[in-house]
Amino acid sequence: MNFNEKLQKYADLCVKLGVNIQKDQTLVINCPIECADFARLVAESAYKNGAKEVVMFWNDEKFSKIKYTYSPQEVFESVPQWLADSRNYYGDLNCATIRIVASDPEIFKDVDSKKLAAENVALRKATKPFRDRIDAGHIAWNIVSVPSAAWAKKVFPDCTEQQAIEQLWNAIFKAVRVDQDDTIGAWNDHKETLFAKAKYLNEKQFVSFHYKNSIGTDLVVGMPDNYVFEGGGDKTLEGVYYFPNMPTEEVFSMPHREKVNGTVVSAMPLNYQGTLVKDFSITFKDGRVESVTAKEGYEALSRLIDTDEGSHYLGEIALVPNKSPISDTGILFYNTLFDENASCHFALGSAYPTCIKDGLTYTKDELTKLGGNDSIEHQDFMVGTADLNITATDKEGNEVAIFINGNWAI
Repeated sequence: MNFNEKLQKYADLCVKLGVNIQKDQTLVINCPIECADFARLVAESAYKNGAKEVVMFWNDEKFSKIKYTYSPQEVFESVPQWLADSRNYYGDLNCATIRIVASDPEIFKDVDSKKLAAENVALRKATKPFRDRIDAGHIAWNIVSVPSAAWAKKVFPDCTEQQAIEQLWNAIFKAVRVDQDDTIGAWNDHKETLFAKAKYLNEKQFVSFHYKNSIGTDLVVGMPDNYVFEGGGDKTLEGVYYFPNMPTEEVFSMPHREKVNGTVVSAMPLNYQGTLVKDFSITFKDGRVESVTAKEGYEALSRLIDTDEGSHYLGEIALVPNKSPISDTGILFYNTLFDENASCHFALGSAYPTCIKDGLTYTKDELTKLGGNDSIEHQDFMVGTADLNITATDKEGNEVAIFINGNWAI
């Protein structure tokens, strides 16, 4: 296959498997302007596969930096009603949505953090009905990445810009299995592998998982009763199977928000709102963040945690082997979508309702009582290392090795 053939396969993959577009459905695409060519391929593929309408929302991080630099604080404290109405309107239609990410990992590192925080909170509150439709299982959504020049140069700093972009494209094609002859078949096989791991963990219904490694992680994560580990893809309430993340190598669930104790140390930098947070640790007591440290990006990490009360707690536990197609590349992507699929990780903030039995039938208050967490944030951070050991404890007090030296032991 030449480059254009792989590119078309990637666009088709997003549409056919990523959101599994349905006949006469609306597709909403969120895309950086640098990635317009790819977004147009996705749009055309959606129409060819039955979409009634494709709606494009463009974003421009270079303009956003200009706005953050010159606009006053109050501009970022509210969202125009037309913008909120627009997003929420498409949510009410049960649209499918594809988000294309290709950000410069450090573009906002010199921006006033108060403006970033205010806009994040305002936008998430204004579009809460849309996000609630996702949480309730009505919307098929998919996140993918394509290279931008700034991102590619960050990943491959010793290459020319063109060489860096080409290398990043090759890495992406490999990670999402587009380089294989039968991409759809490869994804379905991969799905079954993840299903098998999740099935084992769900049958065991462990009480807790103990994480420990040589860089300082020593954390016990308690689990709620009737937790559900998921992996691969998900189904909407209407029965449409889709893949939220491409690539994906994780098996994930929700921890009990009040049963996390100890310290976890980052294994990779976290890219949060255009700032890299490096070499950080988070200490929990009875589920809540007690203290944090960071060699770089401490302010950004603190801003993340202080978003709301729920962002002080974990909402996701995700298991990813150290040996995986992404980690085997040896590339640090500075992009959470890729780096989280090369490493075990947690997420601060909201839990997925589907990660507890019958979760979609409960209200948010009911989920909280069962151990779930609610927040306008959901931010993954990586903790997996080559020497990470994870030991599970069952209801009888027996210990079972889940990960040994970074890889599955089951």
